[in-house]
Amino acid sequence: MQPLALTLSRIQFAATISFHIIFPAFTIGLAAWLALLEAMSLATQNPTYRRVFDFWLKVFGVAFGMGVVSGVVMAFQFGTNWSVLSRASGPIQGPLLAYESFTAFALEASFFGMMLFGRNRVPKWLYLVACMLVTLGTTLSAFWILVNNSWMQHPVGFRIENGLYVPTDWAAIIFNSVVWVRFPHMLIGAYLTTAFCVAAVGARYLLQGRYKSEGAVMLRMGLGLAAVLIPVQIFFGHLAGEYVHDLQPVKFAAIEGRWSDEQPAAEVVIALPDEATESNRFEWKIPVLGSLIGSSSLTAKEIGLKDFPRSDRPPVLIPFFAFRVMVGCGMLMLLLAWVGSYVARKKKLHERRWLLVPVAWSFPLGFIAVLTGWFTAEVGRQPWTIWGVLRTADAVTPHLSGQFAALSLAAYVAIYGFIFCCGVFYIYRIVRKGPDARPVVAYWGGHAIAKTFREDSDLAAETNAVRHE
Repeated sequence: MQPLALTLSRIQFAATISFHIIFPAFTIGLAAWLALLEAMSLATQNPTYRRVFDFWLKVFGVAFGMGVVSGVVMAFQFGTNWSVLSRASGPIQGPLLAYESFTAFALEASFFGMMLFGRNRVPKWLYLVACMLVTLGTTLSAFWILVNNSWMQHPVGFRIENGLYVPTDWAAIIFNSVVWVRFPHMLIGAYLTTAFCVAAVGARYLLQGRYKSEGAVMLRMGLGLAAVLIPVQIFFGHLAGEYVHDLQPVKFAAIEGRWSDEQPAAEVVIALPDEATESNRFEWKIPVLGSLIGSSSLTAKEIGLKDFPRSDRPPVLIPFFAFRVMVGCGMLMLLLAWVGSYVARKKKLHERRWLLVPVAWSFPLGFIAVLTGWFTAEVGRQPWTIWGVLRTADAVTPHLSGQFAALSLAAYVAIYGFIFCCGVFYIYRIVRKGPDARPVVAYWGGHAIAKTFREDSDLAAETNAVRHE
């Protein structure tokens, strides 16, 4: 195995999975929000909810398509670059991915078309059911992927036969204790990503003085959902830290930037870890807090990276800083959500420019938090592809040349770059155009006619003109 081929294959996988996860992180939450909007539209008969739904359905369609395409392309590299992993873990990972197809993809493929084209072709209750089933499909997709990845983080319920990892207990694999921490953590992360995208678009419309009623709905609902969910996300984040602390202590030490054993342990807030000297530069830490976070004790001993051979340690810099960026994004989102939700109760959101400007620019926060969370989990898992079972260096395709790895990396980057640029440009055009015109029914000569308007002032003037006629 050429070291260059291994390095390029790792870069390729990191690049493709990082690109792909952007879209599920957005569409999982957006599908749920669309189902909620449709239910509220039916329950209240408020036309604003319908206009907001129709607007975000267009965005959902584009993002969903980009996620599907990027996911298909991403799967190719398992055969080209990671054939040993595919062969060895196929008896477990193959069925798990098949379960995703039979459940999640089946629901999405069956009812997504109804969402897009069936509004006027099916009863209202059936259309709502279709929205809910698409939401269920996206959620199941996330579940099966997290089951798969969590088995790689904490492999259980299998035995090794002739180099293959054969399942012996599917219940242990699917109901792995790690899954029920990581799955809700990822799901809530997707909801928060969507919430801040929605709130940011609403804030931008209010700043521009356009679509005030739609923008207010987006802003209030986005920030309100985030205000409730972020404390729950912090709780599940703590549970995720506990499983890492107990099952992957070397990853936990890398995240903490702790090199030597400490009792009680301090919490390193910020530093510049130096792997060559096995120490931190420019370190700022808080005494005792490390033991409290790691073991819920004021006196517990916490182990450091020096307890592990260098060959078993992950790269320290990436999980160390990625974790802090993730937490920083979470704290910033919490501040915006709580302050924004409080101010929203006072009405007149369009006058609160000091709030609208930061919210309008907050849309990347959820994506950054999701990406850095995955960087922490996946890079922190190194040098293992399957924790304690299969090393990354042993999982790559044998005799893979550096030239082939470079060529496939360039091809994937080009394909993903093209998809991303086209998709983002189209979504930008949808957002810039804004919600569709407002349908208004007026009467002329005893016959109902339909006219459309874009602003409240236009609505009032044109309605008066129609009545006068």
